[in-house]
Amino acid sequence: MKLEKGDKDSSSSKPKPKGRSGPAFLLAQVGAHAASKFGERLTELKLVPAHAGIFRILAATPAITQQALATALGTLPSRLVALLDELESKGLLERRPHESDRRSYALHLTEAGESTLQAIGRVAREHQQALLAGLSEEEQRQLAALLQRVADQQGLIPRVHPGYGSAERLERSGKP
Repeated sequence: MKLEKGDKDSSSSKPKPKGRSGPAFLLAQVGAHAASKFGERLTELKLVPAHAGIFRILAATPAITQQALATALGTLPSRLVALLDELESKGLLERRPHESDRRSYALHLTEAGESTLQAIGRVAREHQQALLAGLSEEEQRQLAALLQRVADQQGLIPRVHPGYGSAERLERSGKP
């Protein structure tokens, strides 16, 4: 359809809902958006967000066991094994015999894994800057403090994405 002079293209003007959204909705909306954008950014490293969470904990806790890592992430060990296998096949981590428990493996980042960890940090910083560009540094600090209070009150595992727990609930329920 050709538009005549003075006609408006209704497909480009999206109707906006009236009124203000509540904070819980806004948290969900911004959280889903942020998670999606972070996942997109990680594709340049051929990783998914779950990998980034594993890297974060491995960097903070070298030689952690698979069982301890699963506990720290709040996920089932069986879900974690597939993710660790992926990282090991890419040469980013290795399983070594545990020093004090011959039944367990200690997880270590390889040299390539350390480089990838640095790249994840760069991606995360760029992501945060883009996501929070509309806020001053002080507003960003205030937002972080307020969200931390909410996370603490809700009993969320510090520095671990709740998606790990969701995956565990799905695995237990047998749903995809």
